[in-house]
Amino acid sequence: MDAPVTTDRRHVCVVTGSRAEFGLLRPVMHAVAQHPALSLSVVAAGSHLVLPSLTFREVRAEFGAHLAEGVPMQVAGRTTRRDDAEALGVGVSRFARVFDRLGPAWIVVLGDRIEAFAAAAAASVGGWMLAHIHGGDRAEGIADEAMRHSISKLAHLHFAASRESGERLIRMGEQPHRVHVVGSPAIDDLAAIPAMDPDEFEGLGAPTVVVLMHPIGRSDEVEEADMAAVLAGLQGERVLALPPNLDPGRNGIVRAIEAWVPAHPEAQHRAGAFVGTHMTRPRFVGMLKTLAARGGVLVGNSSAGLVEAAALRLPVVNVGPRQHGRERAGNAVQVDTPESGALETGVRTARTIQRSQITHPYGDGRAGTRIADLLSGADVAGLRRKVCAY
Repeated sequence: MDAPVTTDRRHVCVVTGSRAEFGLLRPVMHAVAQHPALSLSVVAAGSHLVLPSLTFREVRAEFGAHLAEGVPMQVAGRTTRRDDAEALGVGVSRFARVFDRLGPAWIVVLGDRIEAFAAAAAASVGGWMLAHIHGGDRAEGIADEAMRHSISKLAHLHFAASRESGERLIRMGEQPHRVHVVGSPAIDDLAAIPAMDPDEFEGLGAPTVVVLMHPIGRSDEVEEADMAAVLAGLQGERVLALPPNLDPGRNGIVRAIEAWVPAHPEAQHRAGAFVGTHMTRPRFVGMLKTLAARGGVLVGNSSAGLVEAAALRLPVVNVGPRQHGRERAGNAVQVDTPESGALETGVRTARTIQRSQITHPYGDGRAGTRIADLLSGADVAGLRRKVCAY
């Protein structure tokens, strides 16, 4: 790939490592690209480059003019925690080479995945300035809680998604002048994305429940059993089951879906359930909007259920511990174990939520422009040396 054109603008390198945080980073990338004092480079890494989804194509389609590099990390079919640890080491080394070539003024990462952690480690040790979006959040995940806060301690500048997260960063010893509460960029593009066309929604089987379950680092067998229990607990619903992210335990969830309904590239109906392939961000959000308008419910353990769905006033049944600690809006019902009775009760309760009363703590949809403005004016020299505030 060609190196970015050198300009007198401040060079910002945004790292994206998965389909999920790419959706959140899109508004930030656009804001940086459009800012008169900034230039943008995009590095697509990790699970973007792993078959079968290869979501790298989506990054290239939207940001091809700014795409500077791809950083392979994971290997298809290797999804254990040890495999992730090895992929992390590969990522640190490769990010260091890429950053050395690009020479950015700022490196930007979001969240808590291993791609963000690898880029953050390379930046901190290599002497490049690091900005972190969505630091200070809590979410148990696999190792998410530890990795997110570790990235925060490596970062020179923080873009918190909520006031509570910003306050947590300061309590962790980050200096207050480094912490900016900007809102979540996940909210930025929601209003501009249209609801899914009724014919397309009907083509998905007009689901009454959409299921999005991600693994939490357990064995494939345990993840498979839990996903099977979730699907079994939704008898009587028209279910669209979406594929999980590329984390340890993924294969078990995929097996459970495939056992429920044989996978089909375009989501095919059988026995009251549907299986969908990867959805682009606009299509996913559009589907959630139509699901909300039709009185549907999102079931699973994705952060989208507690962030985007809250902003869309879509009721959610959050299953299990993956999001433990994350701030909750009024759209979420917690179900700790995927038992049939508990899920049935959870879905029934979710449908009684007064959608008009749902609020969320994630800002007003202008996070991307705030982040770009702050990056353009940040005092790089003054922020370079980090100290604990207490």
